Amino acid sequence: MNEKSHLNYLVLLIVATLFISTSGPLGKFIDLPTPVIIWWRSFLAAIFLFLFCVFKGINLKLSNKKDRLTFFIAALLMGGHWISYFYALKLSNVAIGMISLFTFPVIIALLEPLFSKTKLDPIHLVLGLMVLAGIYFLTPEFNLENNHLLGILSGVFSAVCYALRILILKGHVTKYNSTMLMFYQVAILALILAPTLWIMDTSNITTQYPFIILLALITTAIGHTMFVHSLKYFKASTASIIGSAQPVFGIIMAFLFLNELPTNQTFIGGALILTTVIIESTRSKQA
Repeated sequence: MNEKSHLNYLVLLIVATLFISTSGPLGKFIDLPTPVIIWWRSFLAAIFLFLFCVFKGINLKLSNKKDRLTFFIAALLMGGHWISYFYALKLSNVAIGMISLFTFPVIIALLEPLFSKTKLDPIHLVLGLMVLAGIYFLTPEFNLENNHLLGILSGVFSAVCYALRILILKGHVTKYNSTMLMFYQVAILALILAPTLWIMDTSNITTQYPFIILLALITTAIGHTMFVHSLKYFKASTASIIGSAQPVFGIIMAFLFLNELPTNQTFIGGALILTTVIIESTRSKQA
């Protein structure tokens, strides 16, 4: 791709990263059971995406039956990713929840050669280690006997689900429109999670609608669709490492809106993560 196109796609990927970052503060703030939050997120996002597909005349037909199974598995992985991530946020805080999720670039860099013809790029291991070093500095002190450990484990499980979903979808982004891909995933997930509305307490929903709508529209319908779209132009490992700016954005938002104060270690870790973003952005342009 030429320099101008690369810059445009890179800007879109960074904007997508910023939008997705809102999931941290919103997930921590919304006062509902986690599966119920994810149902509303999926249900409303499915409506937004369906209306957009109709407005733009996007074809929703699948080209073959095999893709139905792929979309179903991707929806399950997305559900596992979202639910375990929101549990991580609830059990700990935005910083711990987001930074534990961002072990996923390392996971993708290691697994991508198993899903595609690309070879393992040693630089991705180095950049992955830089992200882990950033995570180490970002992580505040915590007692392993309290909920912080469960929060970190939930975040890492979320990272595994997220990495597998990205790698599974990578082969389909050239065949299908990215909005259509996201629509099917959230629609399937909304159907799967529908029973939670009768099992769990939803009485508080009336006070949470504005935040649920933000989560469904900005974070999910727009942010995640833009991120999936970026996989047409960047390798999954490249997109994920650039997406590692999410914890930095999320921690800033948590400071502004939730009064979660960052420490000096947070700034050091954030600088390390942003450095990997800059390096990978430059490398992806040269590639």
